[in-house]
Amino acid sequence: MVVEGPLAGGHLGFKKEQINDPDYALEKILPDVVSVIEPYQERFNKSIPVIAAGGIYTGADIHKFMELGAEGVQMGTRFVTTYECDASIEFKEAYLRCKKEDIIIIDSPVGLPGRAILNKFLERVSSGVKMPFKCPWKCLRTCDFKNVPYCIGRALTNAKKGDIENGFAFAGANAYRADKIISVKALIETLVEEYAKESICIRA
Repeated sequence: MVVEGPLAGGHLGFKKEQINDPDYALEKILPDVVSVIEPYQERFNKSIPVIAAGGIYTGADIHKFMELGAEGVQMGTRFVTTYECDASIEFKEAYLRCKKEDIIIIDSPVGLPGRAILNKFLERVSSGVKMPFKCPWKCLRTCDFKNVPYCIGRALTNAKKGDIENGFAFAGANAYRADKIISVKALIETLVEEYAKESICIRA
């Protein structure tokens, strides 16, 4: 079971007013889920791993959530700026260029708040510009595709392929911390080292 907190990138399973409310922070909601899952594991003699997600960026973060009962973590944003990520270089550069204040909450056409990196596309949408399109997927019933200002699916696909002018990048709250493109191997080594340092600090 993945428990995703409000610092995640992309569409969020929270109301706007909950995103910055401490009562909905991942460190607050994760232990509650773990405690609810435990009786089911005992009753059915089955392991139900609880995975923490949303805003986890360092090995120290991983350690913190493992201590709170998670059996693992899910990380997306941290892996975007790796060589192995299949997003375009333009998409990755959006992460490398952004500042903390560029990471904003948007109203997605599918009716959910989402976290993204502000760019010219989103500025045009915010100013009231409607991007004409024909709905290619009808992917979610909550999307009123005849009236929304743009197609979220097309905008995200464009960005992934490198057409940032006609799309934008979803990103977690920590995306601004990325400063270079590295290999997954180097990233994992960094996370392991950070985790080990945190473990030593806690024991000390």
